[in-house]
Amino acid sequence: MEKNVIINGNSLEELKKIRDNSIDLVFADPPYWMRVDGVLKRNNGIDYDGCSDDWDQFNTLEDYEIFTNKWLKECHRILKPNGSIWVIGSMQCIYTIGALMLKIGYWIINDVIWHKKNPTPNFKGTRLNNAHETLIWAVKSKNSKYTFHYKTAKELNRDSINEIEYLSGIRKQMGSIWRFPVCSGNERLKDINGNKLHSTQKPLELLERIIAISSNKEDIILDPFGGTMTTAVAAKKLGRNYIMIEQDSKYCQYGLERIKNTVYMDSSIANAAYDNKPAKVSMEEMILKKYFILGEMFYLKNGKEEARLCANGKLNYNGQILDMHTCAAIVKNSKADRLNGFDVWYVKRNNKLVAISNIREEYRKSLQTL
Repeated sequence: MEKNVIINGNSLEELKKIRDNSIDLVFADPPYWMRVDGVLKRNNGIDYDGCSDDWDQFNTLEDYEIFTNKWLKECHRILKPNGSIWVIGSMQCIYTIGALMLKIGYWIINDVIWHKKNPTPNFKGTRLNNAHETLIWAVKSKNSKYTFHYKTAKELNRDSINEIEYLSGIRKQMGSIWRFPVCSGNERLKDINGNKLHSTQKPLELLERIIAISSNKEDIILDPFGGTMTTAVAAKKLGRNYIMIEQDSKYCQYGLERIKNTVYMDSSIANAAYDNKPAKVSMEEMILKKYFILGEMFYLKNGKEEARLCANGKLNYNGQILDMHTCAAIVKNSKADRLNGFDVWYVKRNNKLVAISNIREEYRKSLQTL
């Protein structure tokens, strides 16, 4: 299967050509079927240029459901067993899309609110200002072992903390309300006449977040409604592969140029470095490498002598040979059968208590330099 391509064609037909279980992540920004009648006027009397494109027109709800069901089924087929799909929509379509996804067999992980910092006002003042869109994050089945870079998401989370907290190293769980402005200024693609190229161009930061937290480098990202190719730009920037499907040749042309001007940015976010699990090491090998001394005493934080280290990495506690985690629970009178011994035990180095977790980190660092 060819990667890093723009396919100029109808998504319903082109999706059929992709083999089963081959895509790691799908991002879909489908037609919303906005159902805009007549001409809307801004407060200053100028026509509002909303989404009235031909590709967003459907005759009936049944027509829209048939179309949506077809592309969702194809995406379900081509997703890998542990793959994810993100679908974005407005109030006009997201409930229809969500219901169909459940019928097909998708398992929904989250719905996410994209809160627009600069939404289009409701010019007539007849309803609430529509200041958000909804994303559905789902996987192929309930049993999917999907990718989620939890710590990378925390690192990207700027919505729930202020700048001082962030610079101080404070990180909080990423929530399901994301705040981004709509595309404007230099980010908004223009045609040769200076008009906006696409009615529904999405912010690059939105796509970067989705791809960073729910895929890995070299994964294949597919977008069945490529538009201005924001998905491909974000994928390339983060070191992922992409397949874009777009039926409008004009969008393909502009999008291709945009992708050409994008370069991979090697970063901790792209590499999901925050989620890299440390090397697993054993007490036996650390004893062998002299990071721990056979027969030395293990202490609690208060300096109370408790247990002696054995050759197999276990501890001798009052004549009982126990693993350090079980021993920690007994010594601490815990209701749990085991505690993490690396959070409990200390040894003496130069007559000072040192956490054994710190010594383990020193050993891990030594492995990285080999």
